[in-house]
Amino acid sequence: MAGLSQADQALCRYAELLTRKDTEVEQGSVDELRGYGFDDRAIHDATQVVAYFNYITRVADGLGVEPESFISPWGLDEV
Repeated sequence: MAGLSQADQALCRYAELLTRKDTEVEQGSVDELRGYGFDDRAIHDATQVVAYFNYITRVADGLGVEPESFISPWGLDEV
């Protein structure tokens, strides 16, 4: 996560934890974000965004939705 601030790195760790191991999210996970200056609203909003993307991805995967052909796979955009 080179180039990201420590606060942004903490937010990425939280998003990954919420995505991959949601049952392991605990008060300490939220307290870490508060330690980097995130207030309750920012934590709430980040949680909502992460959860929504996890939800919609699972819906699309579950229904076999194919990606749009005009969208390049992540990281393969032409420069």
